[in-house]
Amino acid sequence: MPIAVYVLGLAVFAQGTSEFMLSGLVSGIAADLDVPLSAAGLLTSAFAVGMVVGAPLMALSSRTWPRRRALLLFLAVFVAVHVVGALTPSYGVLLATRFVGALANAGFWAVALTTAVSMVPDRLKGRATAVVVGGVTIACVVGVPAGAVLGERWGWRSAFWAVAIVSLPAVLAVLRSIPGGRGTDTGAAPVPVRDELRALTGPRLRPVLLTMALVQGATFCTFSYLEPLLTRETGLGAGWVPVSLALFGAGSFAGVTVAGRFADARPVAVVATGMTALALGWAALALAAGRPALALALIPLLGMLAFGTGTALITRVLGLASGAPTLAGAFSTTAFNLGATVGPWAGGLALDAGFGYRAPVWVSALLMVLALLVAATTAKGRRSRAGERRPSAVQRSARGRL
Repeated sequence: MPIAVYVLGLAVFAQGTSEFMLSGLVSGIAADLDVPLSAAGLLTSAFAVGMVVGAPLMALSSRTWPRRRALLLFLAVFVAVHVVGALTPSYGVLLATRFVGALANAGFWAVALTTAVSMVPDRLKGRATAVVVGGVTIACVVGVPAGAVLGERWGWRSAFWAVAIVSLPAVLAVLRSIPGGRGTDTGAAPVPVRDELRALTGPRLRPVLLTMALVQGATFCTFSYLEPLLTRETGLGAGWVPVSLALFGAGSFAGVTVAGRFADARPVAVVATGMTALALGWAALALAAGRPALALALIPLLGMLAFGTGTALITRVLGLASGAPTLAGAFSTTAFNLGATVGPWAGGLALDAGFGYRAPVWVSALLMVLALLVAATTAKGRRSRAGERRPSAVQRSARGRL
């Protein structure tokens, strides 16, 4: 595996820390800025909205740039907005910095995914994807719990400063390790944007992208409100929050690693098994939230299933979208973060409706049921179309006589 692929994973680690760390900081942000808990949770949604909007826009705008320049620019903007976020006393400004930071993150993700898979042979594309996505899971293991500890001891702003500082080595690593050429450096003419969009909006990819959005919506719905669930429903002290986040991250890292090994060979089996287990797992956590030992045991398992399934879905999209070398990563990022937008929003609605702190977990289970229905309907439709195209025994016999 080229060292540049691991460098991309390092940069994603810094950005993933920022994306997920608010799950351990929402109470502190809400208290400091005098906003409701659901408003603090919307900071995660604002980041996800920026990712949804920014992934295709940034991929298109940087389409003809040297990829090293694009990655460095996105990282520089990402660092700058975290400095502003750490200094501002305004919720509105903080919300804006989350959106702009997400635009930069989206651009980085879109370029990083396509860059990583372009540097390896087909048999290693799943592993290259897992390395890049693995940066997010390491962020969950190390960065997010560290952010929760910083927020507990020195306030939530210290976590924003830490993200800005940790991003600087990633800037230097990208500068030294990533090739500076455009596109995939194959020398071939770029695929027209219209052709890429046609490939990405075809009947094979649409249901996969929708399924990815629903799976990630389920993940982010619970993850965004994990801290209040544990401290106000499970009865754990604030010190258990970083431990729980680390458990989720450790499970996520294991899931990405396993998915990277098997997603290339058996993508459908990995996705189907993971989705079914997630639907059952989120329901189990909702039922077991009042039992600390059982809840803590389920958290790493759910992290493993969520990110393992998500990685397999990204690999599936990149494999099906070979005709869209520039926008495949962008559409994967958009679907991923569309779920991250809807999930916290839906969880916040359930909280505001007075259904209790377990409500976001039940919403996660419902989203997984919807994902399974989409997958089952798609598979049934594909079998029906295949049956219509396959000649019957009578037709085959008639053709034989002719």
